[in-house]
Amino acid sequence: MFTHSPHLEAIVTPRIRRSALAVLAASALLMAGCASPASEDGAADDAASGYVTEGKLTIATGEPAYFPYVIDDTPESGEGFEAAVAYAVAEELGFAADDVEWVRTSFEAAIQPGPKTFDVNLQQYTITEERAENVDFSSPYYATPQAVVTLESSAAASAGSLAELEDFLIGAATGTTSFTAIEQQIAPAAGAQAFNTNDDAVLALQNGQVDAIVVDLPTAFFLTGVVLDGGVLLGQLPADAGISDEWGLVLAKDSPLTDEVTAAVDRLRDSGRLAEIADEWLGADAGAPILP
Repeated sequence: MFTHSPHLEAIVTPRIRRSALAVLAASALLMAGCASPASEDGAADDAASGYVTEGKLTIATGEPAYFPYVIDDTPESGEGFEAAVAYAVAEELGFAADDVEWVRTSFEAAIQPGPKTFDVNLQQYTITEERAENVDFSSPYYATPQAVVTLESSAAASAGSLAELEDFLIGAATGTTSFTAIEQQIAPAAGAQAFNTNDDAVLALQNGQVDAIVVDLPTAFFLTGVVLDGGVLLGQLPADAGISDEWGLVLAKDSPLTDEVTAAVDRLRDSGRLAEIADEWLGADAGAPILP
């Protein structure tokens, strides 16, 4: 902070030089005592609080963010399941809607090790042990059921119950929760049709190799809303079998906010608010009735 000048040394006496150095040292100690320890980006207060920006809650979503999680790719509206959850969490944390700032990240980049540009991130992240090695998760804000997808041209399009699906060929990616759901909840006569990936299952549906496929509900919305021409979401499989994936808010690893965010999510769950938001955006009115 202080620079040494050879010109100054030439004109001061040793006594004056010693006095000046003493004053400088005392000043440096005083300034060090008054200054806040700075983080790498200079935001000392932000680092102390744990927030990216002091006084703001920075929330990330995808680019783009899809229906029904964010409506019209505009999370600021609060419209859509995850947009609504985000603002509910913000309120629990004491932030006004105007104090919420949105940023965008890719799905994979956000769960890699390293510093984050967000406080929390919502992109339908299933909580897994592998991901938890790199990032923190809040407690679950949603347990996603499995759902049945078909095409308007398929004979399965008229099915309205699990019993009516038993005689159809139904597939899913092997080793997934969806495959287990077919076996345990639908139990089709021909057995579950196995595919290496969801992409393979979708291709088989498009080619008529299967009558329907089972995927998690978020994927079902995406397939019928974006991927499949004439896609039909027949409905959700009942959740009472305990076959579901749990989603959590993503935070930086060892974030000082994790406990606070988890407590906020827990309060929203206990109050029934999370269930209300899910019913509004992911329930029967959103085109995903529960198949009896």
